Amino acid sequence: MKRQQNFSREHLAYLKKRKRKNIFVTIMRWAMLVAALGLWELLARFNVIDSFIFSSPSRVAQTIGGLYANGTLFYHVGITLGETVAGFFIAVALGYIIAVALWSSETLRRIFEPYIVVLNSLPKIALGPLIIIWLGTGNTAIIFMTVIVSLIVCIMNTLAGFLAVDETKLTLMKAMGAGKLTTLKKLVMPASLPTLMNTLKVAVGLAWIGSIMGEYIVSKAGLGYLIVYGGQVFKLDLVMSATFILCVLAGGMYALIALVERLVVKQF
Repeated sequence: MKRQQNFSREHLAYLKKRKRKNIFVTIMRWAMLVAALGLWELLARFNVIDSFIFSSPSRVAQTIGGLYANGTLFYHVGITLGETVAGFFIAVALGYIIAVALWSSETLRRIFEPYIVVLNSLPKIALGPLIIIWLGTGNTAIIFMTVIVSLIVCIMNTLAGFLAVDETKLTLMKAMGAGKLTTLKKLVMPASLPTLMNTLKVAVGLAWIGSIMGEYIVSKAGLGYLIVYGGQVFKLDLVMSATFILCVLAGGMYALIALVERLVVKQF
């Protein structure tokens, strides 16, 4: 009550309206998901679609239950999740370090910019055979694929955030005698924080793409392996189940990044 007394009546009304809107958005999100799953199940039950080809929510649930019962569910999930998280952090850290280096030197940036653009446009799947030769068929190769899929975008997005800092503020820092390192720590990094958060969100999706792409090529375990194996033996329930688990994991990882973003924003 004491906190509410510090706000005007109009502001309190605005906060209530915003809270109702957020609740409405959350309800609609879940309602759309439930409606989509319900429609899918009904279409399969009444043979409007072929449940062998398109599967159904109930068959997906049974398949996931079977994976859990035979002890392989968390084994495959753990492998893919570990590869994705490792590749994600390596790509973000390397991308940030390289972006700092390119920001600190215009000459360096002009030298490497065309190569970065070319590497970004290169279909990473084309490197699959080379990755197998270089790194073998273990987890290292999959993590490497995850890194190269995510790295260039992390560099480009982070560097764009650095370069978007207000030129007037940069001039002021220079006039006050601040060096490159001080300017980076005191101005550029804090000012580019929203861009970094957006980069993390983009990198989440790319990391999952990279890990699954790597598992398509070299893996003998993981969710990508289950998808490939299920397609080869026409166990399409397995394919849909692994895809559903991927969606849940990717959504959870994105939600975690969004939570970190909210916590970080409160600190600044």
